[in-house]
Amino acid sequence: MPEAPRSRPANYVVLHTLHGHVRSRPAPVFAALDARFRPSDSSGSLYLADPGAFFIVAQGGWWYRAEYRVVPDECGSHVEQVILNVAQTARTLGRFTARRVVERAPGAFQTLLRQLRLELE
Repeated sequence: MPEAPRSRPANYVVLHTLHGHVRSRPAPVFAALDARFRPSDSSGSLYLADPGAFFIVAQGGWWYRAEYRVVPDECGSHVEQVILNVAQTARTLGRFTARRVVERAPGAFQTLLRQLRLELE
């Protein structure tokens, strides 16, 4: 599977930022996210998982990039997801295409947090 670039491309638009808290240390939270999002070798998606930085990038299609960060705090971990439009051409079309993903993102993120809490807390 090809590795996703660590840094964002020159032309990107942040479409949505989501965040929540899990009462578990960052390493198990990161591992659970990595297990959920790591694509198969044949998927054609780009993926980067940096356990030292608790940072994951999942990039697929021509417009989609999701970044996940796990940040330690005094009570566990702060989890953040950023959804980006990384289309280098037809950026407006990317935003239109992303509309459903962005609409569903809050519910999907809350489901993810519930699953992590059930699994790790």
